[in-house]
Amino acid sequence: MKVVLIGVGQAGGKVTQSLAQFDYDMGFDAVRGALAVNTARADLQNLDIDTALIGQDRVKGHGVGGDNELGAQIMQENATEVLNELDGRITTEAEAIVVVAGLGGGTGSGGAPMLARELKRIYEKPVYVLGILPGRDEGGLYQANAGRSLKTAAREADSLLLVDNDAWRGSGDSVAAGFERVNDAISQRVGLLFASGEAVEGVGESVVDSSEIINTLRGGGIASIGYASAEASEDASENVNTITSVTRKALLTSMSLPNAVKADSALLVVAGDPERLSRKGVERARRWVEDQTGSMEVRGGDFPLGSDKVASLIVLSGVERSERVDEFMERATEAANSQGGTTDPDEFTSDELDGLF
Repeated sequence: MKVVLIGVGQAGGKVTQSLAQFDYDMGFDAVRGALAVNTARADLQNLDIDTALIGQDRVKGHGVGGDNELGAQIMQENATEVLNELDGRITTEAEAIVVVAGLGGGTGSGGAPMLARELKRIYEKPVYVLGILPGRDEGGLYQANAGRSLKTAAREADSLLLVDNDAWRGSGDSVAAGFERVNDAISQRVGLLFASGEAVEGVGESVVDSSEIINTLRGGGIASIGYASAEASEDASENVNTITSVTRKALLTSMSLPNAVKADSALLVVAGDPERLSRKGVERARRWVEDQTGSMEVRGGDFPLGSDKVASLIVLSGVERSERVDEFMERATEAANSQGGTTDPDEFTSDELDGLF
């Protein structure tokens, strides 16, 4: 699945670079372009991908200081400039556009939904937002920003692939180590998702293509992604239980939005050496995902990959009704109220998310 990545804000730029690097290191060639957009000059200086500094007339390259309303205004005012930077990058070859952002900071949380809306207005390709929720320890401003941005991004994008920062951070991680762990986890999972829709060496029995990824996410709303792997036997018949086991682990313990299992649709990709992949194991795992998610729309297939391991990658679409989302929106409401501002009673409820489906 050939994609163009646009990172908005500090976290968005770093994750975009990490995704592009993973794709390059693995030789997948799924990422066809990568651009980082920010209002803070310093956040762009250490990136190796192409960059665009916006809002210089408003903030002089110093960022928006967590003000996501200002971040949205600047993106709206500079949308033409960003689209010009993308000119020539988003070709007919690209099958989707992915806007990447941390939903807690000002530029990312305000700018990403606005950019997604502009991209959808111009292009007929799917526009997805890969959004990262702030951790519980990142402060009230970030929680409140993310609560507003989550709802707006889910409305504006064709699908919001959501990552809960707390899901993949170790309990003993420093802030820097925690962010690095999350970036690596995102790169591996999302990078493999893009690559699974690409033509690769090796012949699987039922290879996933990009249309299955697009159709899984077609319903919109919030999506989640999980991954797990294990050593595989050289004999495919001995890997039936291994495939089922890693699929259970991916869904129950490794999703980017934990404890959100019920879904409208799902995609199961089983990756590994074609000689080690068991068709019986893949089909058994797919039926198990159907039972767990309550969805009758579960696509499944192989991703041929030279490896002595077998891995399961799961995408769930339509998980906005989950307790995890409700918990976060409650936290965002409390954070907004604790800042002493006036809060629209409907601003952080799930009604708008419920209306998506």
